[in-house]
Amino acid sequence: MDYFYRNGIADELLYIQSGSGKLLSNLGDLWCDLGDYIVIPRGIIWQVVPDKEMKILVIHSAGPIETPGRYRNRFGQLMEHSPFCERDIKTPILQDPVDKSGEFIVKTRTSSGLQEYSYAHHLFDIVGWDGYYFPWSFNINDFEPIVGSIHQPPPVHQTFQAPGFVVCSFVPRLFDFHPDSIPAPYPHSNVDSDEIIYYSSGDFISRQGIQSESITHHPMGLPHGPQPGKYKSSIGKDRADEFAVMIDTFKPLKITEAARSIDDSDYPFSWMD
Repeated sequence: MDYFYRNGIADELLYIQSGSGKLLSNLGDLWCDLGDYIVIPRGIIWQVVPDKEMKILVIHSAGPIETPGRYRNRFGQLMEHSPFCERDIKTPILQDPVDKSGEFIVKTRTSSGLQEYSYAHHLFDIVGWDGYYFPWSFNINDFEPIVGSIHQPPPVHQTFQAPGFVVCSFVPRLFDFHPDSIPAPYPHSNVDSDEIIYYSSGDFISRQGIQSESITHHPMGLPHGPQPGKYKSSIGKDRADEFAVMIDTFKPLKITEAARSIDDSDYPFSWMD
């Protein structure tokens, strides 16, 4: 990025699929590494400087992206039953003021698209700041999975909430340990949400033919579940070894023409035995 960026209409969540680098902001620097979720509230001015090539999943939200409400007490602190805690959260480290003059471009996202601003002084010429409004990060490897003797429902994987959607993390975990359990998830219909899964890495228990960086979209009301053979092959397995990001939206998603152009038309037939 040879420019700075500010989203004026949406909060953003970045998931670092590969690579590393720094997220520089007007409130300080955050190191970005494999598996990091980075929450950037709207209005923050930022720039990513890669240490090596990065692949990033980007999620825009019309409202604040927060930790799940059921894991917080009335003061906002994460409670003991939360799958992660404040120790796992990284916040920006403010650097020395950048006292430079010149032409510094900020691309700002508005409801009409991108608008460019040109500043005569560096955006990070700041000696300090105050408040609770800043970018922060949390690594998917620090998510402690909630497991049980039988299959646990998807809300146990919830990592973030926002108006209209939730984000869940599937991470390596022990499988159901009841002697008669079948670890593969049961077929289901999401009657109140569209389901997006971004397959980050690992061996996915319910799917075959899925590669790293595949994305699936299961619209609300359509049944889906493990492919034929995945039930039997899951019996006796004691752990999952996968990383995936799930996004459930509570209004139907609209698919762009660009996304349709890369659709795998054979995907619906993957349930045929």
